Amino acid sequence: MTATVALALATIGAASDPARAQAEYPRQPIRLVVPAPAGGGTDHMARVIGNAIAANTRWTVVVENKPGASGIIGMEAAAKAKPDGYTIGIGQTATVAINPELFRTLPYDVLHDFVPIATLAEQPVVLVVRADASYSDLADLVKAHQAKHLTLASAGAGTVGQLVGEMLGTVVGAKFVTVPYRGTAPALQDVVGGITDAMFATPPGALPLLQGGRLRALAVTSAQRLPLLPDVPTLAELGYPGIEVSEWKVLMAPRGTPAAVIERLHREVQVALAQDEVIERVVADGNLPLTGSTAAAEAFVRKELARWSGIVREAGLSKTN
Repeated sequence: MTATVALALATIGAASDPARAQAEYPRQPIRLVVPAPAGGGTDHMARVIGNAIAANTRWTVVVENKPGASGIIGMEAAAKAKPDGYTIGIGQTATVAINPELFRTLPYDVLHDFVPIATLAEQPVVLVVRADASYSDLADLVKAHQAKHLTLASAGAGTVGQLVGEMLGTVVGAKFVTVPYRGTAPALQDVVGGITDAMFATPPGALPLLQGGRLRALAVTSAQRLPLLPDVPTLAELGYPGIEVSEWKVLMAPRGTPAAVIERLHREVQVALAQDEVIERVVADGNLPLTGSTAAAEAFVRKELARWSGIVREAGLSKTN
C-alpha cells in the first residue's frame, strides 16, 4: 500500500468516525439526571420526554432524581459525569439561570461544564392560596400583606416562585417572608394546611389541588391567561405588568460529549415534541413546547442567564455560601 493510499484511507476513516459513533449510540441505558424530587414539574417533564424517546427508539432511558441544595447536587452530578452521552441532565430556570447569581460558589459552571441539547418547554407560575383563605383576590392578599407580612412558600431557595414573590413584594412595598422547601409538593401541602399563606407554584403541582378544591388561584405570571385556567387573570391585568416570568426546562449534557451524540439526542427530542400525544401531555401541565436548534438552545441559555442575573440583583438577594 502506498503512503498516498494509506493517507486517503485514514482520512476516510476519520471522517466516518462521527457517523459511526452516532449510528452505534447508544449501547447501554441513558441516565437522565433530574435535580429535583419526584412529582414536580421538572421531574414530570423529564419522564414525558424520556418515555417518548424510549418509545420511539427502543432505547432505555432511566430517570434518576437527585434533589437537594437548590438543585446543586443533581446539576453537579450531571456536569461531572463522563461526557459520553450516557449521562445527561435536565436543567431549569433556577438551576441554570438563577443559581449562578444567587450562590457565591457553585460546583458547576453552566457555560463551561454543559452543552445544551434542546429547549423543552416553558410555563408560567401560578399564585395560589388555600381554598378557604380570606383573600378573595390579589388585591386582598396585597392589602393583608402590607398590614402584616405574609409567608410565601417556595419549592426551594432561588426558585422562580421565590423570585417572583420577591419581585411582587418589592412592587407593593412589603417583602414576603419566604419559606423554602425541598420541592413543590411539600411546599403546596403546607399552603393547603395553612402553615404558609401563599405560593407561586408551577402548574403541574398546583393543578390537582386546584381541581380538587383545596387551593384557589389568584394570578398567573404569563403574558396571556393560561388556557388551563382561563378565569385566572395575569399579573399584568391586575396592575403589575413588569412581572412576566416563566419556568423553563432544557436538556443538557456534560461539555465534551461528542457532537454526533448531541445531534442524535437533539433530533430525538424534536421528534418527541412534534408528536400529538407528547404535545398534549406537555400542554396539559400548563407548558408551551419550545423547539429549535442546538445553537438556539445555547443562545436561549445565555440570554436567560443575563436576564435572571439582573432580576436576582434587583431583588436584593445576597450571594450565599
